[in-house]
Amino acid sequence: MKTIRLYQNTPFTEGKTAELDSDNSHHLNKVLRFPVGQNITLFNGDGFDYTAVVQSAKKTTNLKVISKKVNNNESKLDLTLAQGIAKGEKMDFLIQKAVELGITRIIPMQTERCVVRLRAEKVQKKIEHWQKIANHACEQSGRSVIVDISLPRTLKDLIAVRGRQVSVENIQKTVAEFYKIKVSDILSKKRSRNFSRPRQVAVALTRELTNLSFPDIGAAFGGRHHTTIMHACDEIEDLRLKNHNIGQDLGFLTQVLRG
Repeated sequence: MKTIRLYQNTPFTEGKTAELDSDNSHHLNKVLRFPVGQNITLFNGDGFDYTAVVQSAKKTTNLKVISKKVNNNESKLDLTLAQGIAKGEKMDFLIQKAVELGITRIIPMQTERCVVRLRAEKVQKKIEHWQKIANHACEQSGRSVIVDISLPRTLKDLIAVRGRQVSVENIQKTVAEFYKIKVSDILSKKRSRNFSRPRQVAVALTRELTNLSFPDIGAAFGGRHHTTIMHACDEIEDLRLKNHNIGQDLGFLTQVLRG
């Protein structure tokens, strides 16, 4: 039987049980009709492949992680693709092939002659769609990390960010000063809202203003797992749309950091 390989944005531990998310569970049980008792391969972007045995497959799919091994399929090159947004399925195809070729991150570009114009309210939905395409390509090509699809930018924005070399250290310091806390508080494991919210803001700004990958951002923020970083970015993006104060804070901090 062909080895099934699935990506899931959760930590895995040898000897522990894990539950597949709804999308993976549906794919495994309804599409593949995968039998209980067989092994599958899981990965979460931390550089390892995890072998797990399917224990039950009813409303939810439960597995037991039985082993892990280092996945050495990644290239030593750190490559960023700045890709003009193509129309329709062409963009999906470009992302899929770029991931298979070993690209580290992809920046969708809004160019002057670009036919596609994304409205603000649809940007996040489109990013989520492209991220799923990238995740599936990682599954199929045997990659050990997840390719980050960043927010769309213009060439002017990209050149400006690179020219000013906004660093993660500068972002952490600026955010700490703005919220009147210490950088050490941002890097700490303190869960109080007074510290966790500024930390999430700093993480989101780092993703937006630098080309660091999720694992790199996690390392820069006290060695946090990349899934924690992804959750923080999603949380802030959601708050940006719902909370006027957070939107104002992000706008002001972005102006300060970009000079």
